[in-house]
Amino acid sequence: MIAHSIYNTLIKRNYIFVSTVFVGAFGLQLAFDTASDSLWSNINKGRQWKDIKHQYLEKEDEDDE
Repeated sequence: MIAHSIYNTLIKRNYIFVSTVFVGAFGLQLAFDTASDSLWSNINKGRQWKDIKHQYLEKEDEDDE
């Protein structure tokens, strides 16, 4: 019953099937990119520019005075 309703909703018409594939691929890519960026940031916490730039920007300001 569930498989029949999924078939009638998403697969029976070609334009809906193709649209479902594109939307699904876009959603999965977005989820994968977000998850991998988050994992990378957690593994490299403290070693990235966003974490240490305040040290270097303050040094430049002190040198200019």
